[in-house]
Parts: sequence; C-alpha cells; structure tokens
Amino acid sequence: MISLELTSLNLRLRVHDNTRQIFDPVRRRWVSLTPEEHVRQVLLHNLIHIHHYPAALIAVERAINVAGMLRRYDIAVFDRNHQPWLLAECKRPDVPVTEEVLHQLLAYHSTIPCRYWLLTNGPHTFCADANDISNITWLDALPAYAM
Repeated sequence: MISLELTSLNLRLRVHDNTRQIFDPVRRRWVSLTPEEHVRQVLLHNLIHIHHYPAALIAVERAINVAGMLRRYDIAVFDRNHQPWLLAECKRPDVPVTEEVLHQLLAYHSTIPCRYWLLTNGPHTFCADANDISNITWLDALPAYAM
C-alpha cells in the first residue's frame, strides 16, 4: 500500500452559491467538493507537486467509450509521446478499494491501455506495474515520471 502526502497540501477552496468548491489545477476550474473529488485533488496534488508529474500531460474526468457505454475515467497520465502511461480510479474514503474497483479500472484499461494502474480512496492507495500483463507487480511507491 502507498501513502499519499497529506501534510503539505495547498488546495484552493471556496464557497460559491452555498456550494463548497475546490479548484482543479488540471481542468483549471472550480468543481463541487464531494468526498470523491477531495480524494482526486489530493492525488493530483501528490502527482504534480510531490512526484513532479507534468500537469500538462494529465487528464481528469474525460469521457471514454467502454463496451458501447459512455464512462468517465478519473485521472490519466500520459507520457511525453502523449500515450497513456498511468490510469487512476478514485473513490471516496468510505468506499473500500476492492476487486470491484479494480474491475472498473480494468474496463477503462481495455479502452486506454497503459503501463500503470492506480486505485485510491485516499487512506488506501495501490499502484501496479502492468507492463507485463501476465505478471502484474504491485508497487510500494508511485512510479517516477522520468520520460
């Protein structure tokens, strides 16, 4: 299991029209602060500010077609050739990271194949190297972005 850095968070919050909002630096807009969105923003903060993933190569909540159905993945990180490199699925903290969550990510992976899979609900974060699909390796830390 991987621990996300929580002590140096610099998340921008506001209340607008009686709704708590958080600023998403990737989408460059204010979004409603739901428990799942908070987890997504904590993960983005870790990816961008702690692990130095390039924000310009990260996509958040984009629509994809999975088995004929329109779905939205949480976070995708692309390599410098704009190919999918990491796919993340975020859940709110009270939703356990289970095999069902992994299957959701794998459904997205069928449309967006990538090397790394990341599953998190905030307190519990797991990342796998799926470079060799017949030999998945669960990691102790987030992969370094050095491409």
